[in-house]
Amino acid sequence: MIQRIQTLYLLAVVALGIAMIWLPVVEFVPAADMLHTWQLRPIGFQELMPVGADALVPDVQGLWGLLVTSALIPLLALVDIFLFNKRILQARLNIFTVMLCIGYYGVVAIYVWLVKMVAEVEWYITPWASFPLICMVLTLMATRAILKDEALVRAADRLR
Repeated sequence: MIQRIQTLYLLAVVALGIAMIWLPVVEFVPAADMLHTWQLRPIGFQELMPVGADALVPDVQGLWGLLVTSALIPLLALVDIFLFNKRILQARLNIFTVMLCIGYYGVVAIYVWLVKMVAEVEWYITPWASFPLICMVLTLMATRAILKDEALVRAADRLR
């Protein structure tokens, strides 16, 4: 199982996916007050402010979508590692993981739009927002290796 290259790709997806849960995705800076900033994380907003300052985090309801997509990506990759005997199912699950990675950016875009509706803020993407894109590329590389293994097994079956 570990000797297959797709397992290493999927382990990297699991590690990046777990890190995605705790790292900020977008940083919001109010237009009027440059001292207060908020970071959008999959676990919710975190307010970064100077000592003694009073500022309110924008009230945005329903932040569970980002947490669910962030948690499902490493979970599906981990399940996918243990499906090494069922290569076709493994490839299909990888395609679903890629769609979740694309959906992650859709959910982030919706939250940025909601925050901009509630408060007058400027938003900046953090470098950690590239993790789903890296996970998507690694998952596609794993899918390619899985399908290559499946073709090799089918070719070996024809020779018998």
